[in-house]
Amino acid sequence: MGPLNGYTVIELAGIGPAPMGGMMLADMGAEVIRIDRASGGGMAGMKDVSARGKKSVVLDLKAPAGIETLLRMLENADVLIDPYRPGVCEKLGIGPEVCLERNPKLIFARMTGWGQEGPLAQAAGHDINYISITGALYAMGRKGEKPVPPLNLVGDMGGGGMLLLSGVLAALLETTNSGKGQVIDVAMVDGAAQLMWMFHGFHAMGMWDASQRESNMLDGGAHYYDTYECADGQYVSIGSIEPQFYALLKQHAGLSEEDFGDQNNAAKWPQMKEKLARVFATRTQAQWCQIMEGTDVCFAPVLSFVDAPAHPANIARQTYIEVDGLTQPAPAPRFSRTPSEVRHAGPENGQDTDAVLAAMGFGEREIVELKHSGAIA
Repeated sequence: MGPLNGYTVIELAGIGPAPMGGMMLADMGAEVIRIDRASGGGMAGMKDVSARGKKSVVLDLKAPAGIETLLRMLENADVLIDPYRPGVCEKLGIGPEVCLERNPKLIFARMTGWGQEGPLAQAAGHDINYISITGALYAMGRKGEKPVPPLNLVGDMGGGGMLLLSGVLAALLETTNSGKGQVIDVAMVDGAAQLMWMFHGFHAMGMWDASQRESNMLDGGAHYYDTYECADGQYVSIGSIEPQFYALLKQHAGLSEEDFGDQNNAAKWPQMKEKLARVFATRTQAQWCQIMEGTDVCFAPVLSFVDAPAHPANIARQTYIEVDGLTQPAPAPRFSRTPSEVRHAGPENGQDTDAVLAAMGFGEREIVELKHSGAIA
């Protein structure tokens, strides 16, 4: 059983970071009950990796009986995950004040892009917008070219889902001492700003030019921290920052001291990068793996997420698992005594409605009446 065994989380169905946070809580052993709409929506179905380990209850949150059913469920819950825009839960009659009155120990976690307050709070947005105003997107891309979106990893997942998870865990820990619940304002823009902490420090020390892309050590400006094309059209990545690792790069790639001796002379980086590109183009990705993989060069082949599960290191660590035929990342982090697990694939909409309500004290007749009224399905 995972470390969160015994905790109950109610997750209002949404997309992106809120389901990711719920997925990780479920992996860690919490009972995560997703509140779905009868019409579906969100990413319902077993091909939604984030639905794994969760239960599905269908409620009509526009019906008074549906709202009352949810409030009764919250009396038995530890956490509510709200993925809606600010004010939506209040309009439905399930805002924090109402929910905490029913359950004073409830953690009400609100996941938004812009946050609960501020001039953009009610505006629509996506990952690309949230990382734009934090400086994260501006810093990514090639010199002289437009910024490149890093998928939706920085805003939605790193700045959203991971921040939601850490906030919920901290609040649960505090509740064990205080006996009181609270509201968590989780904003992707805040999370993306948090992820940029290192670069604020670099800039303050004069070690980062924030006005230029591909001009700094970690943005592809340095020849020893970039990707290179191989003879077969595949790519490898190099991160030989420290002097001892850089020395190994020179050794294994056959680089001359004359051409590559002045490692951190930024003025020479473009020239050294061109020469290093020619070197990597002489062998295939597999050949470079034979030469460098497993050494302290700080080297890895650049793989697609489809190919990644077949890499020997990922196989050895069981980094990926298969659930009902769908390959997906295994639960993380790893606990020595209370390991996380994926208990089952994503549920069909509403498949757990009867069982969950019965376990929470709803009588058989009540459940039948709620079905007839359309409040549940």
